[in-house]
Amino acid sequence: MENQDPRPRSGELDDILGVKFPVLDDGFIRVIDYMGTDASIVQAARVSYGVGTKKVSEDRNLIRYLLRHRHTTPFEMCELKLHVRVPMDCWRQWIRHRTASVNEYSTRYSIAVDACRTTQPDEWRSQSDVNKQGSGEAISQELGEKLSKSEADFHAVSKELYANRLECGVAREQARKDLPLSTYTEAYWKVDLHNLLHFLSLRMDSHAQYEIREYAQLIGREIVSKWVPYSWEAFLEYRFNGLYLSDSETRVLSLLGQGKKAEAKQLLHEMNWLQEKESVIKESREAAEFKEKLKKMGMPTPW
Repeated sequence: MENQDPRPRSGELDDILGVKFPVLDDGFIRVIDYMGTDASIVQAARVSYGVGTKKVSEDRNLIRYLLRHRHTTPFEMCELKLHVRVPMDCWRQWIRHRTASVNEYSTRYSIAVDACRTTQPDEWRSQSDVNKQGSGEAISQELGEKLSKSEADFHAVSKELYANRLECGVAREQARKDLPLSTYTEAYWKVDLHNLLHFLSLRMDSHAQYEIREYAQLIGREIVSKWVPYSWEAFLEYRFNGLYLSDSETRVLSLLGQGKKAEAKQLLHEMNWLQEKESVIKESREAAEFKEKLKKMGMPTPW
């Protein structure tokens, strides 16, 4: 009797198992293994009443319904294991997502990865004026060239210092202490689809740091879209490209829809989203974010 593999398979993901996708200057992502597909999500959602329907269109609609209404458990039936190579400063943000199983390369046991993330002269960014943890405009090419030169000099010194300590017999766990955060590390990262989509919703966002955004966009575009195409489609529709409106925003939007621009502006003042002094309007963070949502919807700003 011929053996049949009962495990749901993704042909497109099988084709890229083990393939290294380059990220930044020396990083990469590759898929090690996975469990489940869109079919596994449908199966879990329908377990309470048997097999149910099997039409492709109905499977797609069910997945869209589940994601739209935040029924998260069925998405936890799918898991993905990645091998990543990432700069340590970027990895610090990545590892904050605690809903994954992680095993990282140990510089206590092994010699540190001999590579650092380098910054090209046109890649340096200024500090944002409105976001304390974000970047602003690009720094000038002239200054960028000086910064890249000093970066290269520092990397060379830190590499030499580390190598000299090892040659002197210093323990690896101590020799590593002055390695820069730009040093690459490697890890295996296993996560279920529900928590992976949460990771992507935050790290693919335009406000996320550029470096981790590069990793997140690659995971979504090259891996998740091939692995669970219906879930990826629903994620883009309802989570990533969709808009969430608070109760206050809905009230203001309702007034705008009725043509009551003055009343909408007054409500914004009452909520302390706007402060006006001598014809100068100061926006709160919430007001600025609401303005971006209005812009996306093609709606006028009431101030």
